[in-house]
Amino acid sequence: MMKWIKLKLDCLEIKQNIEMTGIITINYDCKYDGVVINTQIFDSNEFVEYLICNNKVISNKKSSRIFINYKSIFGNIIEFTTIIRFKPSKIYDVKFRVCIIEQHKEISEDVIWAKFS
Repeated sequence: MMKWIKLKLDCLEIKQNIEMTGIITINYDCKYDGVVINTQIFDSNEFVEYLICNNKVISNKKSSRIFINYKSIFGNIIEFTTIIRFKPSKIYDVKFRVCIIEQHKEISEDVIWAKFS
């Protein structure tokens, strides 16, 4: 069975102040409200900074969550750029999770783990 949503990151070894690109592919044929990207840097109070999503600069850059409305998704592809700016004192696990949202419910998800050092 094909996944309804798939996340791909260009790098799983994140470094401070180095931009990272993610691509989300949506294979869901039904109507949906949008896609949510959640990020968590474990054992830290810091955030991933979202810079660009589908060629648009993001105004609220520091967040653990970003919502992309279905009207902003063309060709069932979302491309985003992130950065982590704080200086790491150790190796951190970073979780990237994407979900399709339909009527305020999560329909499908994909998760990728990365390391930040």
